[in-house]
Amino acid sequence: MGKTVAIFNQKGGVGKTTTCVNMAAALGAKGKKTLLVDVDPQGNSTSGVGIDKSDVEYSNYDILINDVSARAIMVETEFKNLWLLPANMNLAGAELELAEQDGRNKALKKALATIVMEFDYIIIDCPPSLGLLSINALVAADTLIVPLQCEYYALEGLSQLISTVRTIKQHYNEHLELEGVLFTMYDSRLKLTQQVIDEVNKYFPNKSYKTMIPRSVKIAEAPSFGEPVIYYEKYSKPSFAYKKFADEFLKAQ
Repeated sequence: MGKTVAIFNQKGGVGKTTTCVNMAAALGAKGKKTLLVDVDPQGNSTSGVGIDKSDVEYSNYDILINDVSARAIMVETEFKNLWLLPANMNLAGAELELAEQDGRNKALKKALATIVMEFDYIIIDCPPSLGLLSINALVAADTLIVPLQCEYYALEGLSQLISTVRTIKQHYNEHLELEGVLFTMYDSRLKLTQQVIDEVNKYFPNKSYKTMIPRSVKIAEAPSFGEPVIYYEKYSKPSFAYKKFADEFLKAQ
């Protein structure tokens, strides 16, 4: 059975979608059949693997609201061993409609249950907020990875993040575990960087990945070409970093 991993941080701008796209692509490149699930209404994971959001007829909205099967909307990407459950703007209204449904917290889990046996890994891109879409992702997940930028403001949301995970475990998914914390936007020249890392290690002892994702213009460029950075610029520092991160993740399984 495939392992389902949510990439979640309720703070925006932390490299969450970049991590989803490149982790999923790196796992696929290493021979793992991988499904990327985009439940962020912005749909950046969808466009990040070369799928035009405006061409998406059925999306995760239809899975959550209209009982369309996951298999019916699944798209095979051009990248090795990588499939996608896409997002489009319809997802923006899903939270209001989900609120009126029975079992509203388990809609995604129910949909993924029909295909989880077909994949080695399922990677879920969550919105940067704790609404019903993120709750659905965390209920469907076995574990979560928290991307955290190496900046002061990252620390401000840390206690809230811990509280969120505790609430999800207590009320919705007792099996949810923290897979690890991935530092993004890393710059070794800044003294603050190491201070942030030390502080995070107090909150999450032995949960930080050794691999850190550097700041790079290549990361910013890759989505505009509809490619993960590991394909867009495969010899760049962030490409090597995400491949190394995938290795570290797999080694821990």
